[in-house]
Amino acid sequence: MNTLVTEETEGFVRKLGLNRPEKRNAMNIAFIEQLSAALARAEADESVRVCVIFAHGSMFTAGLDLMDVFPRLGDAQTLFSSAGIDPWATHGPARTKPLIIAVHGKCLTLGIELMLAADITVASEDATFEQIEIDRGIFPFGGGTARWVRTMGWGNAMQYLLTGDALDAREAHRLGLVQRVVARDALMDTAMGLANRIASKAPLAVKATLESARTAVLEGERAATAKLLPAIQQLATTEDAQEAISAYFEKRPATFRGR
Repeated sequence: MNTLVTEETEGFVRKLGLNRPEKRNAMNIAFIEQLSAALARAEADESVRVCVIFAHGSMFTAGLDLMDVFPRLGDAQTLFSSAGIDPWATHGPARTKPLIIAVHGKCLTLGIELMLAADITVASEDATFEQIEIDRGIFPFGGGTARWVRTMGWGNAMQYLLTGDALDAREAHRLGLVQRVVARDALMDTAMGLANRIASKAPLAVKATLESARTAVLEGERAATAKLLPAIQQLATTEDAQEAISAYFEKRPATFRGR
């Protein structure tokens, strides 16, 4: 099987590389399944605290490989194994570890939706973004319709969803689609710097933060606030919480173990 998604671990960070450069990293069925399986492996690996997705080649992704995927849209629910994690977070088990996306060059369709399903996106100055499903007679079906609106508001989202027009990195940053814009040669250093910084924090607290924020988005603020006190009480009893207190009084960096 071709390695369409590379996997490499640096410290507590799992790097996943989109690796179909000869096809502009267009995502066919095998590509989607490999990315799903790679995320599941990272989720199950206790030594991994943060994931970073980047791309090999001259661009991030041309998006969906229509010729390969369209004939199987009727079987869309079977594209991910039961052990996999949907990279677009539209169904199946939820990811509990932070995901950072590092984008360079062109990023189309499913690539943008992958960003919107992640937690932080870093873009190089040469990055451009196009949600062009409207030109193909369809619409974004990887969660994009809801997440564009949630991220930048109705009017800003519709300006691009209904036209397929391109955004450059600076406009994407202004609208909240990406969180950092950096020089091309600083892209991976910046993404890995963020990942390592997050990985140095208490893993259980990171997981609880993601879960609380996700609950607020998906179920509403009232549902999220109802879970705040029980979650804090549980975290307060962990070894990491005690380590944080000890480190504070001893004036040293804390060493968290996820316990």
